[in-house]
Amino acid sequence: MIIDATNLIIGRMSTFIAKKALQGEQIDIINSEKAVITGDKKKLMAAYRRKREFGAPLVGPYFPRQPDKFVKRTIRGMLPYKQPRGLAAFKNIKCYVGVPEELKDKKPETIKEASIEKLSNIKYLTVNEICKSMGATL
Repeated sequence: MIIDATNLIIGRMSTFIAKKALQGEQIDIINSEKAVITGDKKKLMAAYRRKREFGAPLVGPYFPRQPDKFVKRTIRGMLPYKQPRGLAAFKNIKCYVGVPEELKDKKPETIKEASIEKLSNIKYLTVNEICKSMGATL
């Protein structure tokens, strides 16, 4: 299953993907930098900067800066990744920035329940904007 993350709310998308991965499906997520997070810009930036700066550099916890790893970390939070079943499901998920060459000819799906058009809230940020503020190089 190939999912295009453009204009999808990251939390709703992650729960859908986690359920599918636990059922044993192989999932590829393209355009992960275009997924959105709803909320106030200043509060979101402060919260993710705090997560990024938490801990020690050599000890952790580590929080990713790259958009594909950012989305995969969010999906990991929806899985029981410390259990063998959750670890196997987590290995079935692959995230990409943009569309890779091997997936260009295949038709991606979208998740209607996770679309940003369903919300009346106009306050949101893309994953790309958050990652750039944390120091990602794209």
